[in-house]
Amino acid sequence: HELEYREILDAVKGTAKEKRLASQFIGKFFKHFPNLAELAIDRQLDLCEDEDAQIRKQAIKDLPQLCKDTKEHTPKIADILAQLLITEDVTELQQVHQSLLTLAKFDATGTLTGIFSQIVSGDEPTRYRNFQFILNKLIKIGPEVITKEVEDFVIAEIKKILLDVSADEFHLCMSILNQTKLSKTVTGHAELVAIAVEQADMEADLGTLASDDETVERFIQCASEAMPYFSSQVESTQFIKFMCEKLLPLNVWNLIGAGEEQHTTQLRLLKVFAEMCAFCGSLDKPTEKVEAIYNVLLEYMPLPPADADMNETPSFQFSHAECLLHALHTLGKQAAEFLTFPEDAAKLKDFRSRLQYLARGTQGYIKKLQEAVKGKTTEEMKSEENQIKATALKTTSNISTLIRDLFHTPPSFKSVIHLSWLPPKSKAVDTKTTAKRHAAITFEEN
Repeated sequence: HELEYREILDAVKGTAKEKRLASQFIGKFFKHFPNLAELAIDRQLDLCEDEDAQIRKQAIKDLPQLCKDTKEHTPKIADILAQLLITEDVTELQQVHQSLLTLAKFDATGTLTGIFSQIVSGDEPTRYRNFQFILNKLIKIGPEVITKEVEDFVIAEIKKILLDVSADEFHLCMSILNQTKLSKTVTGHAELVAIAVEQADMEADLGTLASDDETVERFIQCASEAMPYFSSQVESTQFIKFMCEKLLPLNVWNLIGAGEEQHTTQLRLLKVFAEMCAFCGSLDKPTEKVEAIYNVLLEYMPLPPADADMNETPSFQFSHAECLLHALHTLGKQAAEFLTFPEDAAKLKDFRSRLQYLARGTQGYIKKLQEAVKGKTTEEMKSEENQIKATALKTTSNISTLIRDLFHTPPSFKSVIHLSWLPPKSKAVDTKTTAKRHAAITFEEN
């Protein structure tokens, strides 16, 4: 019957009706003519590229049939479908998704091989759509398809791809890995943090280049991706070390602040830093690290001016101060003597004077905020303006708590605060199995 099958293959050049029939029959009899396999795949591919959208959709729907009984062609068919993921036609895209999922049920590893080949060799839009398909569709298909072996294959392939990805792609890769067994064990968490550390390229000797946008953005993103996996058993020490040694020295810190987005970049950096401090292990040369934090904190904690009006509330960057005070308070335990300045009484006096001035400003601001939200209903508190005030109250309350501890002689490190921008603990969802708290940050265009 080879002649008849050849006639079916030739029908792809016929009328619309002949093309639709050809699409159905090519797959139906495909397994009986292995010597015509290449020609049959090419003919089906012609139909997938037809000018008529209805014929294209029919051909895409029938593509998986070529692999129902002959798995050796799965990677090639998956590769073809993976290229079609960039279609802008919504119903056509849904059919591509459906066909890839059908194909995965026949042979998941073969399907992923085809998809990953497009991620490796495709252009940026193709890569992006394929990452999204794995994350949003394929990885969630269920354990009967995504077996342990298939999951191991996904993890291995993603690790290879991570050697060359954009910021957005890195976020997608980490989100995919978050859907695997790696997110379910401490060992897996350590592996995910190690991936983020490697991506941050923290071994590079940066010098003042550490202030360039890409390095800073990369650090913020990698730290944010690692954040859900830190714990008492999986430490953030490498990130803390990098921040203290490479980004906090004042010459670099001021350069980071010299860009157009200066305050937002510095604040985003300080927020991830503050959040990571709770998971820091033992630091090498802790006094040097604590001193780096202290020196930057002084930039946000000025001395009271000699002619200061004691009735006037001074102005501060409270959000920056909260982060730095928290870092100093958390990591200061490792170099407790530093903050007593045993060799320099003038420095101790200077520090306490700055703390007092900040405390005064904080108390004044707390009073204003409390008056502003006094008597507000729960509904009124939901407005954006009142939400900002509520967060500011948390920020200033945290600063007050931290100042009280640091003002002790010697400083105390007992108080525990909940950083103002984090969701309340009782309501916080398990970030290890849900979406990340931080959006991905593009650094390629900078």
